[in-house]
Amino acid sequence: MRQPNFGGGPRGPHVQNQGGIQKVDRQKRAVIWRLTKYVLQDYKFSILTVLVCIAITSVTTLASTLFTRTLIDDYIVPLTKVASPEYYSLSQALFKLGLVLLVGVACSYLYNRLMINVSQGTMLRLRKRIFERMERLPISYFDQHSHGEMMSVYTNDVDSLRQMISTSIAQVFNSVITIAVTFASMVVMSVPLTLVSILMAVVMMVVTTKLGKRSRTYFRTQQESLARVNGFIEEMMTGQKVVKVFCHEQQVTEEFERINEQLRSSACSANKIANIVMPVNGNLSNLGYVLIAVVGATLAIGQGSALHAQFTITLGTVVAFLTLNKSFTQPITHVSQQINSVLNATVGAERVFRLMDAEPEVDEGTVELKDPKGDVDFKDVDFGYTKEKQILFDIDINTNPGQKIAFVGGTGAGKTTIINLINRFYEIQQGRILYDGIPVSDIRKESLRKSMSIVLQETHLFTGTVLDNIRYGKLDATDEECIQAARLVGADDFIRRLANGYQTQLNADGGNLSAGERQLLAIARAAVANPPVLILDEATSSIDTHTEQLVQRGMDTIMQGRTTFVIAHRLSTVRNADQIIVLDHGRIIEQGTHEELLRLKGRYYKLYTGNEID
Repeated sequence: MRQPNFGGGPRGPHVQNQGGIQKVDRQKRAVIWRLTKYVLQDYKFSILTVLVCIAITSVTTLASTLFTRTLIDDYIVPLTKVASPEYYSLSQALFKLGLVLLVGVACSYLYNRLMINVSQGTMLRLRKRIFERMERLPISYFDQHSHGEMMSVYTNDVDSLRQMISTSIAQVFNSVITIAVTFASMVVMSVPLTLVSILMAVVMMVVTTKLGKRSRTYFRTQQESLARVNGFIEEMMTGQKVVKVFCHEQQVTEEFERINEQLRSSACSANKIANIVMPVNGNLSNLGYVLIAVVGATLAIGQGSALHAQFTITLGTVVAFLTLNKSFTQPITHVSQQINSVLNATVGAERVFRLMDAEPEVDEGTVELKDPKGDVDFKDVDFGYTKEKQILFDIDINTNPGQKIAFVGGTGAGKTTIINLINRFYEIQQGRILYDGIPVSDIRKESLRKSMSIVLQETHLFTGTVLDNIRYGKLDATDEECIQAARLVGADDFIRRLANGYQTQLNADGGNLSAGERQLLAIARAAVANPPVLILDEATSSIDTHTEQLVQRGMDTIMQGRTTFVIAHRLSTVRNADQIIVLDHGRIIEQGTHEELLRLKGRYYKLYTGNEID
């Protein structure tokens, strides 16, 4: 289990050198800019419409604020000075203001609806891109990343982006436009009061920036911890039977509590800083409100110098300016409210783009196989999953089409690794693998893999009917072809005993079937493809002896005329092989037929006389 790299020494993750902070800031800006371009890619017109609607909404809000001054200075104060007030002009003004505000309400509704469409449409495209990239990734990527971590990208990280796009982007646009139009009105009304507002706004921005930098690292740690929790849960759900068999419920519970506590701790650290931004800015805004009220009242009612006379304002101006000050400082408070969403989304975007940028599986092959025969040869092949650790050494295998090749040896001998090299799940470092005399590196992977069927030790069935799962081996196969394949491998009898026969719905990876039945369906799936090369990676390991006898007859039939590579631990699938290759620590130590190897009285003889093949 990877631990979070807090860094920065004993004082905590927020203690970074200046260069580190600048690097993080550059990365953050790059991620935000890339996300912005991604959103604009398909929604330029929608975003432009949103900007126009926000501008109109801000102007209508400003109009209602400015009307306060007119209401006091031009209507209320004069009306209090006459014996018989006349309200017709006031009602007209209020009616016009109502129409203006209705326009603002309509624009506000429109831009919020547009942002929902933008956010959901962007998420649709983003998930599609992630899934497409995932399907193009090499097997080695899935060896290095847990399923739970990848699922966290699809769920938590993508959802954090949705929240930011639907809410925070519109809020930022609204804030910028509101600040601009409000500032212009404030300057026109009163320069001294505008200076006070600017001073308080600068203080609020400094506070927001400082606290945001401190919480950013914690949010990154929170997302990483959340991915670890999801990965652990996924792993425990998959291995629940193993946990119960070995009575490890207490141990895994304690381990979950440990990583869950890491998530709680990082989430608390992130949110306790981010959540104080709004209250702090709110109090600073209130302080600014008081200062403006004091200065404004002094300018409105005070007497004195010529300088004072120059900046004298009316009572309506003071009241309107107090409202404008709220409109000027509120955007900063609103942005601080969104800081959790923005920081969370920034970290989520980093993880999403990291998956999108992962190197896809490289295929430099150009040859399309035409009528493949299934002649597979290894020529002095060396291989290692990493450069530092070599797994296979000088593997030399010569086969003829239609032969059955069996691999035996201890755990870790390299049997499965050889199988994975035939279909280019991994690329070799030295030597050559030939398919019908053509180096497999020159053959397009899709063409190469379509010429093979593989039955793995760990079966996987998809949600759907029994017939759908068999047809997965050949999507254009007819129902009759699928049923014939099931009969061939001995699966037809148990399938017809199911509630709905071949139309029985399978869920949860075929959880309503026995392990042997699942394996039979996997073998039928391979049989319906009818390829020239068949690979069986301990395909009968989950089948009891009686069922194996039924399956073996079917497999013997489908092996005829096909090159078959078998990894097996039972003698029944090895004794009739044309070649038996004995591996030990990545090297071929013996090679020959069953009788030839017995005469050698070497490693295979010991395995055979011990009545098992590991």
